[in-house]
Amino acid sequence: MSDRSSRRHEGPAHLLDINIERNSVISIGRQIYLALRAAIIAGQMPAGVRLPSTREAARLWGVSRGSAVEAFEILFSEGYTTGVSGSGTFVSVNISKPSDQEKKPKRSHGDNKRKISAAALSLVGNSLLDPPLQVAFVTGRAAPDDKTRAILKRIGHRHLTTLSDHYRSPQGELRLRDAVSHYLTAARGVQCEPDRIFITSGSQQAIDLAIRTLIDPGDVVAIEDPSYPPARLAFAAQGAKLLPVPVDNQGINVGKLLGISRPVKAVYVTPSHQYPTGAALPMARRLALIGWAAATGAWIIEDDYDSEFRYNERPLAALQGIDQHERVIYIGTFSKALLPGLRLGYVVVPSELVPAFRAVRVLLDRFPAVFQQLVVADFLSEGYFSSHLRRLRNSYCASRDMLIDLLKQRLAGQLKIDFPQQGIHLLGRFTRRQNDIAVAQLARSLGVTVLPLSPMYLHSKPDHGLILGFAGLTNTEADFGTRQLASVMKNSTLVNNRSRSSMPTSIRPTC
Repeated sequence: MSDRSSRRHEGPAHLLDINIERNSVISIGRQIYLALRAAIIAGQMPAGVRLPSTREAARLWGVSRGSAVEAFEILFSEGYTTGVSGSGTFVSVNISKPSDQEKKPKRSHGDNKRKISAAALSLVGNSLLDPPLQVAFVTGRAAPDDKTRAILKRIGHRHLTTLSDHYRSPQGELRLRDAVSHYLTAARGVQCEPDRIFITSGSQQAIDLAIRTLIDPGDVVAIEDPSYPPARLAFAAQGAKLLPVPVDNQGINVGKLLGISRPVKAVYVTPSHQYPTGAALPMARRLALIGWAAATGAWIIEDDYDSEFRYNERPLAALQGIDQHERVIYIGTFSKALLPGLRLGYVVVPSELVPAFRAVRVLLDRFPAVFQQLVVADFLSEGYFSSHLRRLRNSYCASRDMLIDLLKQRLAGQLKIDFPQQGIHLLGRFTRRQNDIAVAQLARSLGVTVLPLSPMYLHSKPDHGLILGFAGLTNTEADFGTRQLASVMKNSTLVNNRSRSSMPTSIRPTC
């Protein structure tokens, strides 16, 4: 009971870490007094807070009781504390505190901006990086069924002890890398072994790891136009000079890339399902791209972000699987195939890059979270993943078809739908002149999330359209979302009067 009673009376003073200088000319008692006075003035120990007894203070700070008595007596004599008979010593209520103006250091205009890196400044306020509201048509949502959730929960109980574990490999758990290697070899045709795989916190960290390892400020990086905004912004933040390469209905125009005379350090591509247009890169262009990289010494960063979801045909083989020159860095993720909250992705690198990637990986966050890795490793190795994906594909395919039917009913003549054979989003292009940014903003105010297409262009003349996610889309969400979107699109006067020049700076392309 005595321990419980003492804990009930613990306050800020018990948490105060007082650094005692044993060899100082200032007495230990006065050192304690100065530290307590500073904490009272700063507001760390507000009025009415109870100080520990002198006996408890001596134990807390490793000093003699006499030193504690000395400190408390000085505080009392100067009015910083008051004594209540039978209750203890308390911070006085009439201690004057520095005004707000005294607290704030004087700084000249613009000092804050000078203290922030140019990379960070380029990203602040960019709404493309905001976490999306989990409402109708949000992209990147995952919706595993109850069976998958029950399996993950059961497996998770096995590995709770890993939460109090030791430091691990910066490449990730060997068990998961081995399971990923088997999966990628069988399902995606990727050439890999566990020692070439790095487990990351989603595909975005994999992209960041590749950029930090390969790209120096000033390096030229070719990128699809239009392209995936977070990847584009990550390259720009590293100081890369972005070289936009046009995208057509067959993906990145490799012919345009071949005609570039400037040295290019790397090219970032989404060949299996180009983001955002959905185009698939045909074999002739894939071979040409690999040949170009081999001839120029450039790296190809292949983001295979949603390859698990191809509905009517077998998934396209990965670009990395046909690369005989080891020029491709292959990136994938479990965020869409399982759960975003697991924060697990992976990157497969050429053998010669393993030491460099390993060194940089340590500096990012030392090693990935073990618990999630072990859960997913068991989920893959015990054969649950393939049946889970089959159920998920069926569910998402039904959601896709439902959404397209509703869009045809309610937005016929306003949106031309690119029917997706892969992925978890679709693209609707405007059939008449309208501002997709204004439409997206108005839809958001009505509780519907759609992404405007035009800000994803860097140099090419932008198309205007909307990107709609359909993963885990319910009938109720689809009905509500399409009705609201139809209402917004019909209000053409409002939308057309919002010119591109009035685009908020937070949404304008920043690269």
